[in-house]
Amino acid sequence: MRSITVLLMICYCIFSSAHAQTATAYDSVLAKKLNADDYGMKRYIMVILKTGSATETDSLKVSNIFKGHMKNIQSLAAQNKLVVAGPLGDNDKKYEGIFVLNTENIEDAKKMLATDPAVQENFLEPELYLWYCTAALQQITELHNRIQKKHF
Repeated sequence: MRSITVLLMICYCIFSSAHAQTATAYDSVLAKKLNADDYGMKRYIMVILKTGSATETDSLKVSNIFKGHMKNIQSLAAQNKLVVAGPLGDNDKKYEGIFVLNTENIEDAKKMLATDPAVQENFLEPELYLWYCTAALQQITELHNRIQKKHF
């Protein structure tokens, strides 16, 4: 009986400790700022960037287009229109990278993508999807800026 009581006490302590570490206070001001729903989530547009149909071979021109692509990413991020971007590894689907745009409107997302030189010049072809994720994702750029040592 004593060993069962001790075991129950240990389980209770572990559960209580784990619960205390994961329980946080709800911040209604932050939730409103981030347009979070009751679950702390919101809708975004996820963009999968695929290899486009461009056939340009002038390496200087291609380099300039992708420099413009990087500047456009930085600009959209600074405006809080782009919350995540990054390249994908080698794959057989011709997927080059992803964007997560801070809108749930496909037409707004298309306007944002139209500002990207790599999309304009058909080096990248976007596929757009409505995506439901944590509203806190919008704070990733701020955190990234605090840990980024080198800039593109």
